[in-house]
Amino acid sequence: MKFPKTYQLHEIASIIGCEFVGDSNFPVLGMNEIHVVENGDIVFVDHPKYYDKALQSAATIVLINKNVDCPKGKALLISDDPFRDFNKLTNYFKPFQSSNSLISTSAKIGEGTVIQPNTFVGNNVTIGKNCLIHSNVSIYDHTVIGDNVIIHAGTILGADAFYYKKRETGFDQLISGGRVVIENNVGIGALCTIDKGVTGDTTIGEGTKIDNQVHVGHDTVIGKKCLIASQTGIAGCVIIEDEVTLWGQVGTTSGITIGAKAVVLGQTGVTKSIEGGKSYFGTPVEESREKLKQLANIKKIPDLIQKLK
Repeated sequence: MKFPKTYQLHEIASIIGCEFVGDSNFPVLGMNEIHVVENGDIVFVDHPKYYDKALQSAATIVLINKNVDCPKGKALLISDDPFRDFNKLTNYFKPFQSSNSLISTSAKIGEGTVIQPNTFVGNNVTIGKNCLIHSNVSIYDHTVIGDNVIIHAGTILGADAFYYKKRETGFDQLISGGRVVIENNVGIGALCTIDKGVTGDTTIGEGTKIDNQVHVGHDTVIGKKCLIASQTGIAGCVIIEDEVTLWGQVGTTSGITIGAKAVVLGQTGVTKSIEGGKSYFGTPVEESREKLKQLANIKKIPDLIQKLK
């Protein structure tokens, strides 16, 4: 998430009420999660296990809960609770805006687009040309939809990320300030849920087709011309490359990559990154030919036991 202008380090420290290490005029351009940070971004870290990763990342400002040596060319924001203060910044730069109409006056809707009754279009949404949005779709603030997109009834674009920190009193949610971006010629079935990014974009690539009742987690990037069948659940921060096929009830863990033109058969649990151009099946996931051989061999076990008697 980029800020509307360049801020100085001392200004950011003032917003969240914390100390800082570095030049008070150090430029701050935005804030992001560790996997998408760029020069000028703030990243937060609150566990010693991840200190080095955050300090050596592309982020140039680290929101951290310990006064450590500051790497050259970077700055620190010292906080007793980086998770809380990251949320403060999200609320400051992208506060929730209520709406009092089904289609916000700030939404931009392209020529030839049809929006069926009872669909909600939030603030600062952009919808391209010749789209068809069926009834009871909810399109949250800042969503971007390209041209020739079809979205079926009951689908929700832009719900919050499923991202929580456990406290003694319960779970605190990491507030989502990102977007959903749907590229041209995408088809999305009924009752799908696509969560927005925490700070970046959840993206569905051009020409991809998604069946009914599919969930896509926060910050996931789905490539071009993919096919995703019903009841598939894709976790957050997954990269699905171009022309991948996921058949029904596939589930993935977070932070993995599925290579281009991979085919994942139904009810497979994708527990790790997998190469493109191959077919996969099973939980834990394996190449389908090998997995099916294993299952065939398991069926032979009773006969083998009988022969040994």
